[in-house]
Amino acid sequence: MTSSKKDPVLVVLQLSGAYDALNTVIPYSDPHYKDYRTVLKVEPEEVLAIDNNVGFHPSMAPIKGLYDQGKVAVIQGIGYPNPIRSHFRSMDIWHTAAPEKMGMDGWLGRAIGDMDPNKENVLTGVNFGRGLPRALATSGVSVASVGGLDQLGVLTGIDDQSQRTEALDIFARMYSPMIGSGPTNDYLSQTGLDALKGADILATAPESYTSNVEYGGDQFSQWLKNVAQVHLAGLGSRVLYTGLNPGAFDTHANQTTAFPQLWGQVSNAIEDFYQDLKDHDASQEVVILAFTEFGRRVLENGSGTDHGSGSVAFVIGDAVEGGLYGEYPSLEPDKLDQGDLRWNNDFRSTYATLLEKWMGLDSKPILRDSFEQIDFIK
Repeated sequence: MTSSKKDPVLVVLQLSGAYDALNTVIPYSDPHYKDYRTVLKVEPEEVLAIDNNVGFHPSMAPIKGLYDQGKVAVIQGIGYPNPIRSHFRSMDIWHTAAPEKMGMDGWLGRAIGDMDPNKENVLTGVNFGRGLPRALATSGVSVASVGGLDQLGVLTGIDDQSQRTEALDIFARMYSPMIGSGPTNDYLSQTGLDALKGADILATAPESYTSNVEYGGDQFSQWLKNVAQVHLAGLGSRVLYTGLNPGAFDTHANQTTAFPQLWGQVSNAIEDFYQDLKDHDASQEVVILAFTEFGRRVLENGSGTDHGSGSVAFVIGDAVEGGLYGEYPSLEPDKLDQGDLRWNNDFRSTYATLLEKWMGLDSKPILRDSFEQIDFIK
């Protein structure tokens, strides 16, 4: 009997710059909160309460709505051993799942290699954004990375079809392996040809797409729309990745203005994306992971917050068992980590859960170790 069940898809949202965990999921009933945040505090009556202890920032109403439907897992206290407060190194750790050393390839790239070992689909992994995130970069694995679907294609500025075909042929031969070139150039050649093929296939995604959802005009919202278009086109993509521009959440100053704007933008885009999938009877096929590289200092600096440690992440979707997971880090002064929220929840446990319980993969070879899994997948 033929099964109509579709392969599970993971959408990863990289919210760069390190959002302020303390003001994202707010411990509004803790008396220490107002002591640390005299300027940046959110009043208890403004917090979108999850329970009697914590709640979402008021700009996150769309995510709170999904939470109330049981579709959002809040991963509290997330982080990694020996926290590093550098954007680049910390994001590198999240990308490679290797806190103790400099990882050479990305965890999602390794996962894509396991999902498509025979390289049958050049679009198993797709990124929307500038450059290729290291999470997706793995030797021998081709991943499509594009700036958007609106102007996608290679040499699309050549209107005459015969001239474009000739130019593409020349372009493709640039990637062709030379005699005696060896495996490195062979791989580069194949990657280049895969990029050409992937671009042409992706360009077809918007053709059959119709929707009643009006996404926001910002870049992040448009990239999420592109993610929806690619998924709904049935191109076999299993990992879809996008995010905010680097440093967006790096709120050292003017946090009272920037932070609500950013979470409002992100929350609305996630709600639009989920509704778009639901309208197309495709929401059950997708789980979203939203993360940032670290949290921020517990004590504000006047108008903002500086780099910290423990943070919070979100897993969203129909297949998610919504709720709070992990322990909210203590705000007691003697239990802080050099003035930061102390992490207590290894991010690789979240990865392992997504790989095993959602994607159906063996997480140990991908993460290079075994990690306790969490029960946020139904």
